[in-house]
Amino acid sequence: MLKFVIKRIGAAILQLFVVMTLIFFMVRIIPGDPATQILGEDARIEDIEMLREQMGLNDPIPVQYVKYLKDVVRGDWGESLYNNKPVFENIRSRMEPTILLTVYSVSLAVLIGVPMGIIAAKKRNSLADYTLTFFSAVGMSAPGFWVGLMMVFYLGVQLRLFPTQGYTYIADGGLGGALYSLTMPAVAYALSHVSSLARYTRTMMLDVISNDYVRTARAKGLKERIVYYKHALKNALAPVVTNIGFSIATLLGGATVAETVFNINGMGRLAYDSLMRRDYTQQQANLLFTTILLLATNILLDIVYKMLDPRIEFD
Repeated sequence: MLKFVIKRIGAAILQLFVVMTLIFFMVRIIPGDPATQILGEDARIEDIEMLREQMGLNDPIPVQYVKYLKDVVRGDWGESLYNNKPVFENIRSRMEPTILLTVYSVSLAVLIGVPMGIIAAKKRNSLADYTLTFFSAVGMSAPGFWVGLMMVFYLGVQLRLFPTQGYTYIADGGLGGALYSLTMPAVAYALSHVSSLARYTRTMMLDVISNDYVRTARAKGLKERIVYYKHALKNALAPVVTNIGFSIATLLGGATVAETVFNINGMGRLAYDSLMRRDYTQQQANLLFTTILLLATNILLDIVYKMLDPRIEFD
């Protein structure tokens, strides 16, 4: 296991270096000039050039790239070109709602989707199976932003069960208050992933229960509950863990939509605002921080995968 973890961390470091390089060059390919965005279109060319020089944007791209790598390695992610605050301070002030929303959504997806898939597989070709499969298809087809808007109208405006917008920080309302304010976006956000996990779990369970060792367990006279949950489920869940990793990546990447619909000032909104302002330093930090979160999550999921199936090796 230790050897597996070391190899996985080494691969993650290499991936992080590649992503850092892509981030640096892709941010600069985007049309627009930070100095012009800050001073405005009517600013004098001399003032714009002076600001570009102060920001180091007139240096050759290779020089900027090497400086960027050195700063990141030292832990200095720079200051925002927009508000002159350290970029990580801006991220820290916005990360709580985004991370909590992602954890909340993934938890809902796993706690609802996996049992749905198990029940559908266990009751194959029954009314329960057809019903769950139908609702899974509907959930995967419904756009998240539309579901969010419908929930805002019916549950927020009409029934007044949940707040229609904003986020209550843990420091202000406790964990319960924070989760309550995120319930509607979390449900809207998780719906398609619940459906995806349910269908994927059903497929994996049906594939596993047709194996010889499951038939052998039944031939020994073991109870169906033990056959399903002790012998079949463990092997069926290993591929499902990978699907959960994809869900986490999708949820983190799509935070901008949910935060816009529900007016939550999280990392998604910060990423959008920094993109519109051509705030290179903040954009780089946003993408780098998200990448680190995803790599760390994937390492943890790979460890869980290895624990579920010790035959897995990292090549």
